[in-house]
Amino acid sequence: MSQAIVPDSQAHGLLALLPDLPCNLALLARLDRPIGWWLLYWPGAWAVALASGAGDRWPLFFWLLLGSIAMRGAGCVFNDIVDRDLDAKVARTASRPLASGAVALATAWGWLVALCLVGLVVLLQLHRPAQLVALASLALVAAYPFMKRITGWPQVWLGLVFSWAALVGWTEVAGDLTMPGLLLYAGSIFWVIGYDTIYALQDREDDALIGIGSSALSMGRHVRAGVALCYALALALWAAALWQVRPQWLAMLALLPMAGHLLWQVATLREGGVDPLAKFRSNRFAGFLMLLACLVVGAA
Repeated sequence: MSQAIVPDSQAHGLLALLPDLPCNLALLARLDRPIGWWLLYWPGAWAVALASGAGDRWPLFFWLLLGSIAMRGAGCVFNDIVDRDLDAKVARTASRPLASGAVALATAWGWLVALCLVGLVVLLQLHRPAQLVALASLALVAAYPFMKRITGWPQVWLGLVFSWAALVGWTEVAGDLTMPGLLLYAGSIFWVIGYDTIYALQDREDDALIGIGSSALSMGRHVRAGVALCYALALALWAAALWQVRPQWLAMLALLPMAGHLLWQVATLREGGVDPLAKFRSNRFAGFLMLLACLVVGAA
């Protein structure tokens, strides 16, 4: 099975043409893996769309995307700083620039600061309430790399972090944190737990050997049922959010494409080989389907 694991850091395409240091910095921020910033971005885009901000607040989509790219990169750098010793013991992550020694620790800290400055530029585009909501996430972000060491469910913490943009986007457009935004956020948490459990299937053997936790290990032989439950809860909470905005049964039809996609993920999931990575990456398209649902309901 280990031969089928895709290494976490691979310089290909344009990145392979860069000199060593810029290439390794890009790999450190996972710029070679855009799936991460899309997954961080989607909940914020959903919130803007559902709060009817797609018209007069359309630049928010681009600012949130830039912020997602920068802050996902910063989060990855910080995660690798904390986990550099653990990463060296896991087949998928041993090639990461810090774990492999390709980037010095001091250089990684400097790169982290640079990415955070980009995030600051995005933060300054928001109104004060949304700025405060965004800043409130920093403690969660800082604590996340340690969760796998102290709990068997670090994906729950990741759900809190990776869904936070929903709270920021909703507050920026609606002016306050109201029930639809909170329900959208709660649903996103379960979506994240579901897809990151699928992702963690790649590392089950290594995680067990080095003694760190993951929901894929905690669920044991019930991974498929566990992911299905997470996705079902996500859909239920999203339906409640849409109902708060548009209390009509026809509005619920907007969720059917997303529901169908998540059902496909669970029904066809194979726990070995490269399928977990493929299913995980398919959530970029799932996020787009949810965006369409929010656009339809928010603009109705």
